[in-house]
Amino acid sequence: MKILGLDVGDKRIGVAVSDALGLTAQGLETIAVEGYEATVAKIVQIASDHDVEKIVVGLPKNMNGTLGPRAEKSQQFAASLEKNVAFPVQFWDERLTTKAAERTLISADVSRKKRKKVVDKLAAVLILQGYLDHAGRQE
Repeated sequence: MKILGLDVGDKRIGVAVSDALGLTAQGLETIAVEGYEATVAKIVQIASDHDVEKIVVGLPKNMNGTLGPRAEKSQQFAASLEKNVAFPVQFWDERLTTKAAERTLISADVSRKKRKKVVDKLAAVLILQGYLDHAGRQE
């Protein structure tokens, strides 16, 4: 079963997809947010193109576990997605994934300009891989 992972932001959404066995996550792309409905339609199309059966949306909790404004926006986006797909949309705690992605890119000596283009996609990979690793341990 393929799973789509999303790092939802105000300006960009990082997208990753799992392999068919649900073992590894690969970055697909970073999409620019261009209106709510168009962005949801784009994600639905990507899910269809990759035969996805589940979407995992990163939920940016505060360090104390509470939900802030960014998390509420992610929940609203996920609710819109759920209305447009026939499979589950779940959340995965994404605390510090963007920071981890940035650190990874910095340690790989990726330029600031290039980092901006790929950090959301890498964050989506980290979100999805965390979910996959957790799901694998539960089986």
